[in-house]
Amino acid sequence: MSETLDRLLAESRDRLKAAGIETAALDARHLISGLLGLSLAALMAQGGEAVDDTVAARVRAAIDRRAAREPVYRILGEREFYGLTFKLSKDTLEPRPDTETLVDCMVPHMRRIVASKGACRIVDLGTGTGAICLALLAQILEARGLGTDISEDALATARDNAERNGLAGRFQTLRSNWFGKVEGRFDVIVSNPPYIRSRVVDELEPEVKYHDPAAALDGGDDGLNAYRAIALHADRHLEADGVIGLEIGFDQKQAVTALFAAQGLRLHDSAKDLGGNDRVLVFKRTENAAVIVEKMLHRRISFLEGQRKGLES
Repeated sequence: MSETLDRLLAESRDRLKAAGIETAALDARHLISGLLGLSLAALMAQGGEAVDDTVAARVRAAIDRRAAREPVYRILGEREFYGLTFKLSKDTLEPRPDTETLVDCMVPHMRRIVASKGACRIVDLGTGTGAICLALLAQILEARGLGTDISEDALATARDNAERNGLAGRFQTLRSNWFGKVEGRFDVIVSNPPYIRSRVVDELEPEVKYHDPAAALDGGDDGLNAYRAIALHADRHLEADGVIGLEIGFDQKQAVTALFAAQGLRLHDSAKDLGGNDRVLVFKRTENAAVIVEKMLHRRISFLEGQRKGLES
């Protein structure tokens, strides 16, 4: 009896169920459709078609990896995020649907900035696959982005993703520990930093603990180390009318808000994720801080203008 897609799908589902995978049916469909380059609808429509031995062997090998708790999209090597497809690598976090909330929150601010200035400059701290920055660039054609990361592997992956999504001309990368080597000011600062408490990392599901990079998960004893580093230098890299968008853990809204308030940055907006948990915080300068920066800029311009006139005379 020849192998068909339907039989292979049923076998794969049963194999994953036996391994204790709660989403066995869904994972089997996604793996097989991804490996065969079919949509989920096409997979169902072509269920009676024969599958050759080579393809069946590839599917069974992938199912074995999933049964061992390797995530579906790690096995496939890529994942969709905000309508774009992103290649994954060992040093990149797998972009997840909840992070799309951050993109949703930033797009209106970027449109406002472009309407006012004609352009928008973004920095994505800890860019990983480049998913957040590249999704924003795809939405706002007048924007340009810089993705930073401590991992050269991640930066290479981000550049590859920019190329494959037609965004390489507006995206650059920089190896930097948060703002360490970043220069200049930006209209938008975004980040999905590590925010899991160190003691909790070992309690995570095997799909996360063993397959997402530890550097993208571990936020220190209280989960706030990255937010402290970002808050400390954010003001000097933020344009006067700029915004900061951050993904947070479900219980970190108050603590992160306090860290940024201590640096003269007020909570402008917040958003919940698909599960109803606090997920995104948006900060702006306090009104007083914005006025101070504006005055400093005017004084600097006046000083330079005076020097220019002195040289001309």
